[in-house]
Amino acid sequence: MKLRCAIVDDEPLAITIIEGYLKKIPYIEIIGKFNNALPVYEFLKENQVDLLFLDIEMPNLTGIDFIKSLSTPPAVIFTTANKNYAIDGFDLNAEDYILKPITFERLLKAVNRVYENTSFSKHIEIKEPEEFLYLKENKKMVKVYLKNILYLESIKDYVKLVTLVKTVITKQQLSYFESILNQNDFLRIHRSFIVAKNKIDAYSLSGIDIGNTELPIGRKYKEIVIDELEKLNNIKIS
Repeated sequence: MKLRCAIVDDEPLAITIIEGYLKKIPYIEIIGKFNNALPVYEFLKENQVDLLFLDIEMPNLTGIDFIKSLSTPPAVIFTTANKNYAIDGFDLNAEDYILKPITFERLLKAVNRVYENTSFSKHIEIKEPEEFLYLKENKKMVKVYLKNILYLESIKDYVKLVTLVKTVITKQQLSYFESILNQNDFLRIHRSFIVAKNKIDAYSLSGIDIGNTELPIGRKYKEIVIDELEKLNNIKIS
């Protein structure tokens, strides 16, 4: 996940320098540049800003006063040529306080500190490994991703798995798959069928539609299936 940043400085050269440095950092996205703090009020209302690079000495409104005026300010790195504001900056819980002229190494150190802060790292997307099975079909072991399964059908001593990308027929009992598949994701609706809950396109008291295929609900399973479908949708089937 990238940090969404804005730069506020009344010196065009300072903005150019900071922008050039930030473009070298792969996890930074610059979404706004301003030469004074006043228009930043509206910008913050309409945009998510994770990190603000804020000059302190600016006309009309100083960076210090601007931050004090915000009820929930984003993370802030103050940039200024005046070291006398350091205490004020840290009193406002600024992430860092960088004196001009700014070097890339100094800015990178400050940005890394913000990025590694838990308030940002918790938003980094961690992809869970995709679950899959290897099933024997015609002397081959075929990989089937669980997320792709539409439904399973029992055919005597075999089970047919119909997925989004292929159909696999393997020698196995349907009860085996019922025991290993997550019941939060799959539902047995008939002695011959198990369906993926999130692939159900339509249903009634007698059957379930997945794509163009209509599958029957068995009498033995009807009460459980209807109860489960009503829970999923919070709607009574009549």
